[in-house]
Amino acid sequence: MKTIKFKNRVKALSLFANVGIAETYLDELGVDVVVANELLEVRCNFYKHLYPNVNVIQGDITEEDIFNKVIQKAKESQIEMVIATPPCQGMSCAGRKDPKDPRNFLVYYAVEAIKLLKPRFVIIENVTMQQHTQILYKDKYVFIPEYIENELGEYYSFNKQRIVNAMDYGVPQSRQRYIYLLVRKDESVTWEFPKKNNHIITLKEAIGDLPSLDPCLRDVNERWRFPDYEFKRIEGLKVSKWHYPPVHSWKQVEWMIHTPSGMSAFKNKIFYPMTKGRRVKGAPRTYMRMDWDKPATTIMQNSGVISAFSTVHPGRIINDCDDENQRFYSDARALTIYELLILSSLPLDWNIPEWADDILIRKVIGEGIPPLLIKKAIESLIVGGKYDR
Repeated sequence: MKTIKFKNRVKALSLFANVGIAETYLDELGVDVVVANELLEVRCNFYKHLYPNVNVIQGDITEEDIFNKVIQKAKESQIEMVIATPPCQGMSCAGRKDPKDPRNFLVYYAVEAIKLLKPRFVIIENVTMQQHTQILYKDKYVFIPEYIENELGEYYSFNKQRIVNAMDYGVPQSRQRYIYLLVRKDESVTWEFPKKNNHIITLKEAIGDLPSLDPCLRDVNERWRFPDYEFKRIEGLKVSKWHYPPVHSWKQVEWMIHTPSGMSAFKNKIFYPMTKGRRVKGAPRTYMRMDWDKPATTIMQNSGVISAFSTVHPGRIINDCDDENQRFYSDARALTIYELLILSSLPLDWNIPEWADDILIRKVIGEGIPPLLIKKAIESLIVGGKYDR
């Protein structure tokens, strides 16, 4: 199969860069990220570890000196593409969905950068709630898409299909995003996402052949409950140093042991989430196992927490029974980092720095767009625009 890449390499700027997850496959497509901006120092260090040749500018882009430095370096580098993934927590279903959350307004700085740099190609990515979120523009509140199109419509052509799901493009994870693919009008090119895959990859296909793992119990006095824990842990590490179980409390693990695949422990009649002996309330998708016959649910930054949205391994039947006391499922744990790599379409040998802890790794993966989706989008541009000729 022919390798799809730009014949003439394209220089890019990455804004709100996280640790460069979106950039994972850009080099093989003929795209060189030469300048990147990220707020947090620890993420900048992670980024530099992955991409030592990129000029990473650490700091708040809303501050004039940082913004000007980014623009200056981008101009000096003659960038031709901008990739912008502004933080989405203010709009996300997992957040408060606060229309006045200051993070909703960060798209303004991406748009201003694009207006100043006028790159040939632009990707702006966010959650689907972007289309229903308003920001202040010319003394009135408008929806973010209206703002983007008003500001950039003079110079850029816009894609029609903007709501996409990563699972339709070879990623074993259901993750809907609102993505703009912009081409400068003088390119005379239409840029759209490619056709959806006919086959959606399920969890069974993606991680079903990995060895089973028992959870690591926080309560040392309860660890006797899993006599095969150490053996399973060693077998997991033979696959990858990242395939090891997260740490959980015994009570949460007990609830999940009796919870079938695709179900929430809240549906249990005996082993349900409780505190001080009383049943607790919670969202229906919390304390929930994923389903083997579906792709993973959206992976979020708290992927190592059993009580978060649908984070628990699907499990394998040990004993299936209507009587909960006799119903047991394996892998009563959140997904391992190795499983997250697979489900996020990251390389299995992703060069994670040794100093990065589990919390940081899970956060950056949960906040990053699956890089295979970005790869598919850019391949569509290269072929459609005949930039590989």
